[in-house]
Amino acid sequence: MFISLVAAASLLAVNFVAAAEPALSVISPTGAQRGKDVEVTFAGARLGDAQQVLIYEPGITVKSVTPAGDNAAKASLAIAADCRLGLFGMRVRTATGISNLQLFSVGALPEVAETEPNNEFEKPQQIGLDVTISGVVENEDVDYFVVDAKAGERITAEVEGLRLGYTFFDPYVSILDEARFELVNSDDAALVRQDGVCSVVAPKDGKYIVQIRESSFGGAGDCRYRLHVGRFPRPTAVIPAGGKPGETVDVRWLGDVLGERTEKVTLPGAISREFALIAHDDRGFSPSGNAFRLSPLDNAVEVEPNNERPQATPFAAPRAVHGVIEKAGDVDHFKFAGKKGQVFDVRVFARQLRSPLDSVLEVFRASNGQGLGGNDDSGSPDSYLRVTLPEDDEYLVAIRDHLGKGGADYAYRVEVAPVQPTLTMGLPERQQYVAHTLAVPQGNRMALLVSASRADWGGDLNVTFAGLPEGVAVETETMTAGRTFVPVLFTAPDAVQPTGALVDVIGKPVDPNLKIEGHLLQRSMLVRGQNNIDVYGHWAERMAAAVTAPAPFKIDIVQPKAPLVRDGQMNLKIVATRAEGFKAPISVFLLYNPPGVGSSGSISIPEGQNSAEIPLTANGGAEIGNHKIVVIGRAGVGNGAIEVSSQLATLAIAAPYVGFAYQKASVEQGQEVDLVVGVTKNADFADEATVELLGLPAGVTAEPLKLTKDMPQLAFKVKTAKDSPAGKHKSVLARATVIEQGEPVVHMLYGGELRIDVPLPPKPDQPAAAPMPAATAQAKPAESKPAEKPLSPLEKLRLEREKAKAAAAMK
Repeated sequence: MFISLVAAASLLAVNFVAAAEPALSVISPTGAQRGKDVEVTFAGARLGDAQQVLIYEPGITVKSVTPAGDNAAKASLAIAADCRLGLFGMRVRTATGISNLQLFSVGALPEVAETEPNNEFEKPQQIGLDVTISGVVENEDVDYFVVDAKAGERITAEVEGLRLGYTFFDPYVSILDEARFELVNSDDAALVRQDGVCSVVAPKDGKYIVQIRESSFGGAGDCRYRLHVGRFPRPTAVIPAGGKPGETVDVRWLGDVLGERTEKVTLPGAISREFALIAHDDRGFSPSGNAFRLSPLDNAVEVEPNNERPQATPFAAPRAVHGVIEKAGDVDHFKFAGKKGQVFDVRVFARQLRSPLDSVLEVFRASNGQGLGGNDDSGSPDSYLRVTLPEDDEYLVAIRDHLGKGGADYAYRVEVAPVQPTLTMGLPERQQYVAHTLAVPQGNRMALLVSASRADWGGDLNVTFAGLPEGVAVETETMTAGRTFVPVLFTAPDAVQPTGALVDVIGKPVDPNLKIEGHLLQRSMLVRGQNNIDVYGHWAERMAAAVTAPAPFKIDIVQPKAPLVRDGQMNLKIVATRAEGFKAPISVFLLYNPPGVGSSGSISIPEGQNSAEIPLTANGGAEIGNHKIVVIGRAGVGNGAIEVSSQLATLAIAAPYVGFAYQKASVEQGQEVDLVVGVTKNADFADEATVELLGLPAGVTAEPLKLTKDMPQLAFKVKTAKDSPAGKHKSVLARATVIEQGEPVVHMLYGGELRIDVPLPPKPDQPAAAPMPAATAQAKPAESKPAEKPLSPLEKLRLEREKAKAAAAMK
């Protein structure tokens, strides 16, 4: 199959050298009005062969993609008139890869570009009401815009800064009158994360100035913003804050400067993690939505007063209850009847729904006040408890703010639900903070890991993929109950043309009685704070995948015939097939290591060569059995790199064939000693094993020995030098190599100890001890006897003492 790739791969090396590893830095403009066509520039690195833009949600159609130099591409986008308002994740697919993700904003208002100079209050940029301004806050920059408004008109300014995902931008926005009196301002608004939003009702006809800057008067070229200024509604909370998919709900919009209002909305039929409701009236649409939780639970809304326990709002569990901590010190109570032994997950949704509430949750019995638990936060600013009801009784749920604060938009949703098993699929990062994508070259292979997070269930599961480019084949294995990930191999035949897709990653239990289905949830960290904390990013529910142009090389694992034993070693051979003229070194490494196995990550097939060996080691707890392994090959092509994978091979992990029990040995410098090793056979092996002593001190040697499967022990003749280091040496080990099917099975057998002593100096003027008289043994009939067993160190010491006593007696 690879022969047919040679010509294409040669062309790849010549024509596409600038395209490997595409990187997307900025989308310009950063957004556009829905219902319009717009030309967008995707700028970054190695984008000169861009062919496709992948967009994670519907509503935007890509009409064309054309190169704009080596590091940019232009695309014509058609934005539907009913396109969802907000941010859309986009990636660029080139001939050789998929870029990182960046965000593009879709708004409802006409677009206006910031025009400098506009950094003086007296000389603001004139704009009309109901526009979106695209601009940049440079260092110490302050941008001013002026609008004309009538008395009683609502003026709202909402900025998208941090939410565009370029940098740690902390924008400050305010609305001032002509006398430079600040009517309203916003720095960090919970509703819009670290961005700002503020509204005011114009007190009189006149001009009003909107100011935007960095909160501490910083700024930079990447502090881009989209400032929405208009008469549109801007509620800061909605009650209820969630509902059932497909149902029609009466919602109450809170926090708008023109007051509360209600609206009947119909929810989408499918659950979406990032769903939000967009407020609208006869003066326009909110630029961004209010987060809204979709779940199968029915709703209940608080009935005031419910500040005291006897006033608790009743509801039937399971259910989601909603309310607002309206003022400082407010505590809301809800009451439900429960049965002994029922188990409920009680979970608050507040910060997750962009409420300023920092919740504290408590659950207790109504009859006697017995507390079942309390929680401030549990892995997030929101609260969570799992409670088991001790008796048939009524139970109270209480919620308040951690600092005793409150306000008109301190909204919350509390779900009281039975424990449900869940499954979430993932793509483990290979490079920290970089969300993983899949690029499979034509006629080649690529592999990645798929992970599964099981909650409240256990068992085997299968992984499948929906929406892969047509013709791409998948090979994987069942993810057994004790595992959290599996390798997956993707193969693109020669005939599959380059294309991209967003792919559903699906996990299902093998047991058909478990009605659970998990899908991908992948985080792209776009803005990181101190210590690389995740400040802002994008959640994707599908995997970006592509078939790319042919790669100039292919790699294969030479399937091992012999196992890797615990506490053993193996060299895994990798063979490369190169396209004509491609000689670059190829880095090779295992995608993952089976449990208890280690491998080198710094091995390369040298320039112009076709093979290399990756050293593998197994520790004493390596998981015995057959494991699927796969190797990634990475090589520089032009100013980037291309990766391919080997086939899925099988690595067998086995128990050691032999075990060694070392007897301690002691010797004086310059002398010899037998180091005796007891041998335990764990498995039969053919032929002889070669055993070498390793870890010996300097100047100490021992010849290798042969070991057969029936030998009970070995005795190494250890020779020391006069300058061999004295002391206890506990690093002595043996390497036993068994040949199986023509391949070495290398055992590393630890536990040896050698003590080297300094000889005692002779006493001055002391005659040497007389030799012992030869013992006269009475002749005995010759008989067959087994070979003498070497003396143990204790026996040798006892014999030396007896000799010394005999010598002393002859003086």
